[in-house]
Amino acid sequence: MNSRRDIRNNRAALFDGIEEGGIRASSSYSSHEIDEQDNERALEGLQDRVILLKRLSGDINEEVDNHNLMLDRMGNDMDSSRGVLSGTMDRFKMLHEISQLLNLLRAA
Repeated sequence: MNSRRDIRNNRAALFDGIEEGGIRASSSYSSHEIDEQDNERALEGLQDRVILLKRLSGDINEEVDNHNLMLDRMGNDMDSSRGVLSGTMDRFKMLHEISQLLNLLRAA
């Protein structure tokens, strides 16, 4: 920001001498023309930034969608793993009960 102020101050210093010399009308036109050029440059810079931000937001959106898909798949995998683990635990319980029953039969 300070560099813009410095540039404007430098421009004002350049055109002050012209205005004092009596070429006021063309000087103000030149100043207006310069302001228009500055506005055009600023507008182009702003357009470039908007395009960049739009591209970035699109990339972020795509990345979020990909991560959501991965999380959904992970959730489905966890659900199926939970089912497999539950079945395995049921078999271990049954095996444990059978082994306890066999131990009781041996003791008798």
